[in-house]
Amino acid sequence: MAGLGDLESRIMAALWDSDVPQTVRAVHSTLRAERDLAYTTVMTVLDNLHTKGWVVRERDGRAWSYRPTRAREEAGAQMLRDLLDSLGDPRGVLMSFARDMNTEESQFLRQALDEPRKPERS
Repeated sequence: MAGLGDLESRIMAALWDSDVPQTVRAVHSTLRAERDLAYTTVMTVLDNLHTKGWVVRERDGRAWSYRPTRAREEAGAQMLRDLLDSLGDPRGVLMSFARDMNTEESQFLRQALDEPRKPERS
């Protein structure tokens, strides 16, 4: 999955924060509280997110309803994986990142690494 721009990220956050699929109108209403956006801008960005595979859409009467294809945590993990792969030295980046962690983050990571791993996908 490709990275997201600022407006794409805000729209995805609105979708992730909802328990049900959202229409363009619902997303537009949510974002309008933050800044002035045209309805057609939100519609275009949702269409782009659909093309990129970030959301799926279903007919809801005459409108489309959108929902994320992945949970927020899964999408974030994939973006981190893509970034690590693009840098050429994932071990060095991870080592530097680990050294910058605070105690709480470090303890959490140790606990997570001690948990049984999920089987790798083929």
